[in-house]
Amino acid sequence: MSEDDAPTGDYCLTGATRPPRAEGPPYARCVLCLEPTEYPESYKGVTLCPVCEWQEAQRTACSG
Repeated sequence: MSEDDAPTGDYCLTGATRPPRAEGPPYARCVLCLEPTEYPESYKGVTLCPVCEWQEAQRTACSG
């Protein structure tokens, strides 16, 4: 196995991008629970708090 074939930990997230982490407040609100996220308020798109992000990853995880 070469370095290019090494697992990255994002097994199912092919092509997925994450918003940049915020330097500080104001933070965007989670679209599911409305708690503050780790992302800047100015980010346009779906943002999830760490808890909802983890739960969503569990729901959509690859099986097998």
